[in-house]
Amino acid sequence: MIKITLPDGSTKTVSKGTTAIEIAKSISEGLARNVLCASINGETWDLNRSIQQDSSLKLYTWNDKEGKKCFWHSTAHIMAEALEYLYPGVKFGIGPAIENGFYYDIDLNGKTLSSEDFTKIEEKMKELSSKKLIFERKKVSKKEAFNYFKTKGDEYKIELIQDLNDGDITFYSQGNFIDLCKGPHIQSSEKIKAIKLLNVAGAYWKGDEKRKQLTRIYGISFPKQKELKNYLNLLQEAKKRDHRKIGKEMELFTFSQRVGQGLPMWLPKGTRLREKLEKFLKEAQEDAGYLPVITPHIGNKQLYIQSGHYDKYGEDSFQPIKTPNEGEEFFLKPMNCPHHCEIFAQKQYSYKDLPVRIAEFGTVYRYEQSGELHGLTRVRGFTQDDAHIFARPDQLKEEFINVIDLVLFIFNALGFTKFKTQISLRDKEKKEKYIGSDENWKKAEEAIIEAANEKKLDTVIEYGEAAFYGPKLDFMVKDAIGREWQLGTIQVDYNLPERFNLEYVGSDNKKYRPVMIHRAPFGSMERFVAVLIEHCSGNFPLWLAPEQYIILPISEKFHDYAEKVSRFLKKYDICGPIDYRAETTGRKIRDAEVSKLPYIIIVGEKEVKENIITVRKHGGIDLGSMKINEFKDLIQEEIKSLIKFNN
Repeated sequence: MIKITLPDGSTKTVSKGTTAIEIAKSISEGLARNVLCASINGETWDLNRSIQQDSSLKLYTWNDKEGKKCFWHSTAHIMAEALEYLYPGVKFGIGPAIENGFYYDIDLNGKTLSSEDFTKIEEKMKELSSKKLIFERKKVSKKEAFNYFKTKGDEYKIELIQDLNDGDITFYSQGNFIDLCKGPHIQSSEKIKAIKLLNVAGAYWKGDEKRKQLTRIYGISFPKQKELKNYLNLLQEAKKRDHRKIGKEMELFTFSQRVGQGLPMWLPKGTRLREKLEKFLKEAQEDAGYLPVITPHIGNKQLYIQSGHYDKYGEDSFQPIKTPNEGEEFFLKPMNCPHHCEIFAQKQYSYKDLPVRIAEFGTVYRYEQSGELHGLTRVRGFTQDDAHIFARPDQLKEEFINVIDLVLFIFNALGFTKFKTQISLRDKEKKEKYIGSDENWKKAEEAIIEAANEKKLDTVIEYGEAAFYGPKLDFMVKDAIGREWQLGTIQVDYNLPERFNLEYVGSDNKKYRPVMIHRAPFGSMERFVAVLIEHCSGNFPLWLAPEQYIILPISEKFHDYAEKVSRFLKKYDICGPIDYRAETTGRKIRDAEVSKLPYIIIVGEKEVKENIITVRKHGGIDLGSMKINEFKDLIQEEIKSLIKFNN
């Protein structure tokens, strides 16, 4: 007999060899119908794998991230079987689940495939799913695996097998399809009720631009047709809110192939938006006791070797910059924290001086594959609202809670009211991925959990998601149409202070090691602006809007009065353009609405005569006539809703 520990701490004693699905049935038939896969001692398994030892068990349904991942991975295999039937001789690269759905990279041996072929592929997938195909796992030797794919002539799978250890290789089969795969999978294809292929793209094998370009097919699936319908409606709404489309229409940012892929350039309106965000956070940080710093855009290679970043992320950095001095190499700065450690090290601090909080809007550079770049959400150069707090260990929890308060203040000011937090901890089994002692990791993880509990945050714990140097608290925000984004992160780090030999003098005149908190409420300015655009569909809060109004003179003879109104408002830092075009007022109003300007001011003969303005609010709301001073008061009152952080 073996003991199974459930998430609530209760235990079940079962026979050795019992499966997760059998345990699910013993709990509830309803649970057994809905469960898709299971976690055994932190590793995700198929439901029908036999359990041979005392284990902790967690059952995943469609409502769990791991459940969806398993469901979508299984659908990718159904798609592969359909492709093998429709395109004989097709070869397969990898076919993982992704955040929403799945993809498979395929080599069609010179044949082409477009979205026009999706219908026949979907029909074949639905036919296969309806056959209630069972997903079966089989362990194979390295030799068996080589021989099977050599016979099939699939060089991609052969290359993957070369990197695997004999004894760790598994095949999965369903129907007439066999694939190299570590799993897990759902029990049967009958659970896959709704399927939609979304798009097709090119993808270099293993992301290497020097390798062959394969065809990547993206798709998604659901247990119910209604869920697919809702998702497709969401996609349509997301297209309308696409930050790339709105950013172009509102003239916020642009890209240039001559400048380089993934390197955004901020246009005047976008720059004003970004500067307002920076000013907002800088003022909140100043209220919270942060000190501003500026560090270079490059750093010596030895700096990143010292921090440990080079070993972990060296391959994701740009190629080193060599100088005339032999052996001297620099990198475009991939992160700010090593620079901030060096700033702290320049001065001898007393225990009375701590915490020391330093902040920088620091631009960093990381080499992302061209196929992974996406508007502002995935770029090669981005600016982090980075800050690092150097504190005594007894100050850690209080400082961590103070950062949580700052993040919540920012979210509230920008309308992000729906969010949960993820406590990202170290992988229990693969500790070699991380630096630092078990003792320091334990202290850091406990501090985050205690702080989150004190703030009564809605949290989930995810093992294996920590940074390589420490655990973190990530804020997962839902936007206006229900999509989840990771915005804002707070990390506890005992390791970088050790690697940089950072010290402060204690009350006993001995030297001690500070603990370090990394925090970035926005994450990166680029990604945050992208999410903000899509959240509010470009209708920014008035205080943040790049332009708060537009003045529409009815004809040329009212230009002077329009300029008088503009000069008056600018004195109060209320800014907007004048539309001098010789267009009809109706056309100008329509264009202003498309540009999402918060207010439209119309001036003509009546307005000049009575020294007033006629005001419309974005969305076609007519506010009628008012004195210019009254409009100024209206704007200022609306902006006052942004409360100072220290209040």
